[in-house]
Amino acid sequence: MRADRTNSMAVLAIRVHTRDNVAVVAADVQANDVVRLDDGSEVRAVEAIPRGSKVALGPIACGEAVVRYGEEIGRATKDMAAGEYVHTHNLARD
Repeated sequence: MRADRTNSMAVLAIRVHTRDNVAVVAADVQANDVVRLDDGSEVRAVEAIPRGSKVALGPIACGEAVVRYGEEIGRATKDMAAGEYVHTHNLARD
């Protein structure tokens, strides 16, 4: 699911619900890769993200709900930038 781009790659990600502020990447992502959503929008990864993991689609403030499948799956434990890897190091589940 990677396609050559100058110095980065494009990786497909899936956003399940319009409320989601994260998407799931379909392949391993490296820093600076372009993550292309199934709706055609894009976000540039700021760090490596393993396949099957979540990427922030926009800034997520500390304490803000992280939404996947249209449902809150937890709260951000720190400010996150668009393109950041979202996992247990920055997400607390209720």
